[in-house]
Parts: sequence; structure tokens; C-alpha cells
Amino acid sequence: MTVTAAQSPPGDPGPGTGPSPAVPPKPPVPATRLPARRPGGGPARPAQQRRNLSTLRATDVYAMVGAGAASLALTWVMFDRLLPFNGALGFLLVAYALFVGLYALLVSFDEDGPAVRDRVAAVVVQSLGLVMLTALAFVVVYTLYEGRDALPHLNFYTQSMADAGPVEPLSVGGILHAIVGTLWQIGIALTLCIPAGLVCAVFLNEVPGAFSRFVRTIVEAMTALPSIVAGLFIYATFILGLGFDRSGLAAALAISVMMLPIIIRAADVVIRLVPGTLREASYALGTSRWRTVWHVVLPTARSGLTTAVILGTARGVGETSPVLLTAGFTAELNTDPFKDPMVSLPLAAFELVKSPEPTYVARGFGTAAVLLVLVLVLFVVARVVGGRGPGRLTRRQEHRRVKASRRDAQRFAVRTPADRQSDRPAPTRSTP
Repeated sequence: MTVTAAQSPPGDPGPGTGPSPAVPPKPPVPATRLPARRPGGGPARPAQQRRNLSTLRATDVYAMVGAGAASLALTWVMFDRLLPFNGALGFLLVAYALFVGLYALLVSFDEDGPAVRDRVAAVVVQSLGLVMLTALAFVVVYTLYEGRDALPHLNFYTQSMADAGPVEPLSVGGILHAIVGTLWQIGIALTLCIPAGLVCAVFLNEVPGAFSRFVRTIVEAMTALPSIVAGLFIYATFILGLGFDRSGLAAALAISVMMLPIIIRAADVVIRLVPGTLREASYALGTSRWRTVWHVVLPTARSGLTTAVILGTARGVGETSPVLLTAGFTAELNTDPFKDPMVSLPLAAFELVKSPEPTYVARGFGTAAVLLVLVLVLFVVARVVGGRGPGRLTRRQEHRRVKASRRDAQRFAVRTPADRQSDRPAPTRSTP
């Protein structure tokens, strides 16, 4: 006889099963509440306006003009009525200090602390930039004004000073010998510095280690090397030690000592900007390190490397002390840089302005004006060349790329269907 236990109906808890314990309720989740709106649909509270620090407002102009006028008036009262002060430089310094303080006081009436500090810092930075620009403009204008008598003469650029005495007029003699000497010396210096500088910059970036860090430290220290030290080094080693005479070659070596750290430092910074992903992609294709540097790194940094070379050239073309110790001085045209003294534009200007004769002084300032124009042209070229980003092509390079693509398309188009058919593999037959 089989005994069957009674089954509980669905939903009825079995025997011995008590009621389930009560689950505590979960705490309510905080909800995001939007701000109440007005009946018209606008927000109840107006949104805070963001301050624009780059816009020049009328209150800023009034504060600047008022601070300037008040500082000048207070400085005049102090120098003329109250204190026994005199001198134009002291007047300007006191007036500038009062202007900054009064400007901060006037701006604080309308702005809070961060805005006041921002306005004062902007005024200080812009005023210092204006002072530097004024000094540069004064030097350029004064040089051109003092050399205005010599610059219009054509013989100033086509003759040397071999036949021009102290009392000769400006229609006789020129600076051709200085121009030729400068070109020779800069040309030799560039021949030495460009390969050495670029190779050293590549070494500093591609071969990390203790020695490369040591070389980078030496290069950074040599960028601040006084020019007279470079001249003394070449004079002691090349002229006194090896027995060579003063010549354009010795001057070029001294200029190279000044140019090389500039080129290495600038090229090092430019090569650092090359994205590392380009190197990784080249290495992933199985390319060696030197091929990666030659075909990837250097073409990508081409514009920056050109700028580095031009900046080094601009530094070397204006050096006077190294040339004074190593090149000697001559009034005749010398086209051989390996023997006899050779003068450059900075050295010619230095020697001409020492003369008490007005014609020599005018020629000296004219020489300085030519040197200024030459350096200005070099910096403009560096700005134009360096304005392109790494890897960006010029219009001529883009045109060559387009022509190469068109030639490739024409070569692919001349392939006949028979050629394409011949390229296909022949079908295989199965024998029974």
C-alpha cells in the first residue's frame, strides 16, 4: 500500500513554512530638478555672463588714459616742486611705476581681483614689448639716417676702399671687399656647420643615453658662449698653435664655433616635434634606423631644419669679435680666403665709424645698414620657410605629386585587356 502525501494547492505555503520576512524599502533615488520657469517661458534666474578678457572696453580706455595723465602730473609735481629729483630716465621710471599703480586702482573699481591682476599683467607685458619695439625701431632708423649720404651711391656697392682716402668724397670707394669677405666666410662656415649640426641633432634624438645627455648639456652651454672666447680659441689653436696666418678661413672657423650650437639646438627641438608614430610605422615595415631618419624624420622636419640653419647664419653674419681677432683688416678686395687678411661687413663698420672723418662715419653707418638689411632678409626667409608645419608640402612639391599621380594613372590605363588576361592564372584541367 502506497501512501501519498497531500499536496498543497498552488499559492498556499506548505506546512512548516512561515511568512517571508519583510524586505526593507530602498531609499528614494535623488532626482534632478530643473529650475522653475517663469510664465513667459524664461528661466527664473538669469544666466551668469562669461567675462571676455580679450575685448577692449571703453572703461579700460578711460582707466588707461586717466592713469597715464595722473602719473605724468604726479611725477612732474614730485620732480619740479616737491623733491630734488632730475633726469629723464628717473622721470620715466617713476611715471611708469605710478601709472601701473593708478591703473590697478582704477580697474579695481569695476572688476574683481582676478580681472585686476589680468589687466595689470597685460599692461606690463604690452608696455615692455612696446619698449623693445621702440628700441629696435630707433636703432634701425638711426642707422639708416646716419648712412643716408653713402647708401644712394652705386660705387658704395661696387668698389673697395683701396683708392679711397680719409678726405675722398663718397663718390669714391665702397664696401665691395666687405661684402665678398662676408659671403666667403659665411659660405665656409655653412659648409662646416650644416652637416655637423644636423648629424649631431639626429644623434641627440635617435641615440639616447648618458653620452647624448652630456653632448646636449655642452651644446646648451655653448649657445651662451661669448663671441670673443670663440675668437680667442681659434686664434690660439689655428693661428698660434698651427702657424697659419690671419685669413678668411680662420674667421670662418671662429664663426662656425658660434653658429654650430645654434643650429644643433634649433634642429634638436625641431626633430623632437616629429611624431613618434611615423618612426613606429617605418620600423613596423622593417626599415632600418638610418633609412627611417633619412626618408621619414628629416623630410618631415625639413622646414624646421631650414629655419635652424638660417637662424645660425643670422647669428654668424653679425659677429665682429671673432673676425677682428682672426681675419685681420684690409681695405683691398681679397677673393682668396686661404691667405691674406679678409674683412667682413661687421668688421668694416667697426673700423670705419672709429674714424673722425664724416665720410668714413657715413660709410660705416651705410655698411651697418647693409648688414641690417641682410639679417632682416635672412629672418624673413626663416619665417616664410618655417611657417609650414612638419610634413607640409610646398605648391611646387604638390604639383610634382599631382603630375606623378597622373603619369601613374596613364600607365595603368594603357594596359590592354589582353595584358590583364595574361596576368590571370591559366585554368587547370582535371584528367579522368
